[in-house]
Amino acid sequence: MPRPICGIGLGLRRPFAEELLHTERRVDFLEITPENWVTYGGRRRQLLERCLERWPTVAHSVSLSVGGPDPLDERFLSALRDLSARMDAPFFSDHVCYSTALGAHLHDLLPLPFTEEAVAHVAARAQQAQEAVGRPLVLENATFYAHMPGGEMDEADFLCAVLEQSGCSLLLDVNNVYVNSLNHGFAPRAFIDRMPLDRVSYLHVAGHTRQADVVIDTHIGPVVDDVWALYRYTLRRAGRLIPTLVEWDQEIPALEVVLEEVERARTEAARALAQEAA
Repeated sequence: MPRPICGIGLGLRRPFAEELLHTERRVDFLEITPENWVTYGGRRRQLLERCLERWPTVAHSVSLSVGGPDPLDERFLSALRDLSARMDAPFFSDHVCYSTALGAHLHDLLPLPFTEEAVAHVAARAQQAQEAVGRPLVLENATFYAHMPGGEMDEADFLCAVLEQSGCSLLLDVNNVYVNSLNHGFAPRAFIDRMPLDRVSYLHVAGHTRQADVVIDTHIGPVVDDVWALYRYTLRRAGRLIPTLVEWDQEIPALEVVLEEVERARTEAARALAQEAA
């Protein structure tokens, strides 16, 4: 049986991986970006193996390009299959986007047109990826800064249609909902209301950066109060503690600061569910 994930987890980042192995503070699971780990040996591989011994771990990739025009990368899918088996992971995840074109990695998560054709394209490729990896694929809502032309629906309808046709569950990134709501002018709680929360496998919370005319999903912490409020709302609507992952990817501070965000998530979740029970 795969090792389930539950509680509050942390994205494993190399700057604090060694120190994390020695912490006595509570972390319930880890998420890794496989592109940063699977092709390496030596000390980095040893660090990963030691973490896998201690924590349930899932892979969250950034280069599957499930919505892209290129064929899926069979070597990458094979590596994900081997990694997921070694982790005994319940699933693997990536974003509803494209990240490659004409054989080149674009090093960004680019938006898809919100069309029926794109829904069918993503759904077919998601099923192909699941068959290759041998695990369920969980799809994340991504941030985007411009709408692709030809859209026939909004983001929420597009995501729901992709989940329905693909059979995938959702990695609901609460920060991404908040960032997109500011950049595209919609109500974030109304967006959460339209998500199939019974099909959410886990959540992300993270920080972002406000600029003069746009909000950027930088994953620079700490998480702001408005995102915590949206997180509490999501849990109350779901009526359960959905496993939650804290991301901090740039300007990473001391490990203890990151672990304080993990504790904050635990506190906010307890607060939300206490309100639900009241």
